[in-house]
Amino acid sequence: MNPITQESLELMKGALAKPDFQLAKSISTATGLLAYDLQAPAKNLYPFVTPLRNIVPRVGGGVGSATNWRQVNAIIGSGFDAMGWVPEGQRSGQMSYSTSNKTSAFVTIGEEDAATFESISGGRQFEDIQATMAFRLLQKMMLKEEMAILAGNASLALGTPSTPTLSASGAGATLPAATYFVKVVALTLEGYQNSSVLGGIATTKTVTGADGKSFTLSGGSSNISAEASQAVTLGQTLFCSVTPVQGAVAYAWYISTSSGNETLQAITTINSLAMVAPLNAGTQAQTAIAADNSANPSYAYDGLLTTALKPGSNAYVNIMPTGTAGAGTTLTASGRGSVVEIDTMFQKMWDNFQLSPTVLFVNSQELKNITTKVLSNASGPLLRYDSPADGSAGEYQLTASGVVQYYYNPFALNGGLRIPLRIHPKVPPGTIIGWAENLPIQYQSNEVPNVAEVKTRQDYYQIDWPIVTRQRQVGVYAEEVLAVYAPFAMGVLCNIANG
Repeated sequence: MNPITQESLELMKGALAKPDFQLAKSISTATGLLAYDLQAPAKNLYPFVTPLRNIVPRVGGGVGSATNWRQVNAIIGSGFDAMGWVPEGQRSGQMSYSTSNKTSAFVTIGEEDAATFESISGGRQFEDIQATMAFRLLQKMMLKEEMAILAGNASLALGTPSTPTLSASGAGATLPAATYFVKVVALTLEGYQNSSVLGGIATTKTVTGADGKSFTLSGGSSNISAEASQAVTLGQTLFCSVTPVQGAVAYAWYISTSSGNETLQAITTINSLAMVAPLNAGTQAQTAIAADNSANPSYAYDGLLTTALKPGSNAYVNIMPTGTAGAGTTLTASGRGSVVEIDTMFQKMWDNFQLSPTVLFVNSQELKNITTKVLSNASGPLLRYDSPADGSAGEYQLTASGVVQYYYNPFALNGGLRIPLRIHPKVPPGTIIGWAENLPIQYQSNEVPNVAEVKTRQDYYQIDWPIVTRQRQVGVYAEEVLAVYAPFAMGVLCNIANG
């Protein structure tokens, strides 16, 4: 027991001698002698959105190193393919087939985590650390799987973009007068997601696994282009553009006032840039880009977008033109409540393969742009008037603004259909993806159960690794491949300027 001080004894004597005596000292909340109101468990304030993973069928039974199939691309009639006439008493010629072999290799996706014994025991009565660790681990792997299904890239190499085209014009910009040197790098969707102006363009990354072994992933960027130069006077805007690269959804622009010293200044989701302000300092140097790092042939599979954008896929692909003065091209209003480019995609998909998308995946920017093109004074009112059914004394309600939830496609067998527009958090601005989730009735004997499916050799499984140190180590994995049986059931509009 701590000894009682003389001061404490004097205070006690005084209190006992005078019952009405009050101590001058007191305890308040400022002393910190308080309980701690901690709400359990932890709040998971992160988005978990996996629409494609949720709707793409998962099929088990995979064996070996790859899933293989043989497809009949066309049945070709004898004689004139469109004529079946046969003379009386004679036999027709024999038909022929166009066939091809297809294969998709199984790959492994996974994520790992660990919790120390101290964290497990320290978290008691707050949350089950091991259970929530496994739950969040599975969520993170599913988020990565969503990106793989959308934009995994095993085979589409972007190569090296062409030399940029530059010009300068206009007035009112604050870009200092100088001769500017420009290079450009193309980005896949994975590259766009992995890169930023401040963080730099993703090239390669060496990952050290929990087993101490390492491997290297490509970040989704092309090689860097040759250099172009342009003189700019004070007040002018520097316009930059490059020939679109099929497979790219974004472009990174390296600019400097001295040759060979370009640094990263902007990332655009179209193949052009208008530079109006002084250059940023301290960003990634162009020397960081030394090779084409767009694909991961050893580890990945091709996602839906990559499959559609690959040359020869037969998917409908419209890379919007650059436009004048290096500016991008926006969607075009038809004047009858639709968008010209979307209408053209629907028509071409019907003319070529007699099918229609059943869903359109868009970025929030493109949903807004579609709404702007569709809703106009010519196509319909922007306000809806609601009158209460109870006839309340002169009350009225107005719902401002509006959004396009469905897009009507007239090019479909037995009448048109309404196609939902869905925002996908990973579809970049400037890109619209159309996808037929199921083939229409005219393909009813196709033996294709799904247009695309995740074929699994081993679906989600958790490994609780042996204890080799004072922590619980857990891995969640899946062995799978995205098998796309009908790439022609997809359409892509990309390089769309905002407006």
